[in-house]
Amino acid sequence: MTAKRAVSRFADGFLLLSVGFALFVRIIFRKVRPVTNQGGEGVHASEVTELIMSRDERGIDELLRHFGPLMRYVIAPILSDEADREECLSECCMRVWNNIKAYSPSKGSLSAWLTAIARNCALDRARRSKPVHESLDGLNTDLPACEPTPEEALLQQERREALEKAIDALKPAERALFYRKYYYMQSTAQMAGELGMSERAIEGRLRRLRIKLRRALGGDGDE
Repeated sequence: MTAKRAVSRFADGFLLLSVGFALFVRIIFRKVRPVTNQGGEGVHASEVTELIMSRDERGIDELLRHFGPLMRYVIAPILSDEADREECLSECCMRVWNNIKAYSPSKGSLSAWLTAIARNCALDRARRSKPVHESLDGLNTDLPACEPTPEEALLQQERREALEKAIDALKPAERALFYRKYYYMQSTAQMAGELGMSERAIEGRLRRLRIKLRRALGGDGDE
C-alpha cells in the first residue's frame, strides 16, 4: 500500500531529515498491528467479507456491529468533532464496500485492513478541513513528489533497512507505545488512561524512545 505523505512529532529532527516521512510511514504500515484485540475475529471476518463480496447490504450492518468500535477507536484521536467522526465512519464503510476485493486474508487480518482504512479516511478528512493536522506541530508536509535519482533510491534503501532494524530491535512494549503515538496519533492523555500510567510517565517513555531510535540511526539522540 502506498502511504500518504505526512509528518508526525516523531519525525522532527534527525529522523525527518535522514529518513523522510513518506518512507517512514510505509515501513510502519508493514509492521503495524491493531491496538485492540478482536476476539473471535475469524468467524466475524468471514461473515462480513462474504456478505459484502456478494453485495449483500447486511454486510455493512455486520461490519459496524463487529468492527465499528475498532474503527471509531482509530478515528477518534485524529478527528475531534463528533459529526466528522460519524461521517468518516460512513466513508470507511463505503471504502470497504467498494474495495473489498482488495482484501486478502493471506496478507493480514481484517482488523489490520480496517485499521488502515479508518486511519487513512480520518487523515484525509483532517487534511481537507485544515492545511496541516494540529498534531503535526506546524511542520510542512508538502514535500516534493519527484522521482528519486538512482543515488537517492540507493540511499533510501539503506535508510529503510536501518529504520526497519531499529524498529525490530524495540521491546514489544516500546513498539506498542510507538504505534499508539506515531501511527494512531493517540494523545498522551488517552495512552495514560488506557495503560494505567501518568501522562508524565508516558512523555518520559516517548522521549527515551525517540532518543533510542535517533541513536540507532546514527544521530546523537539530543531532543
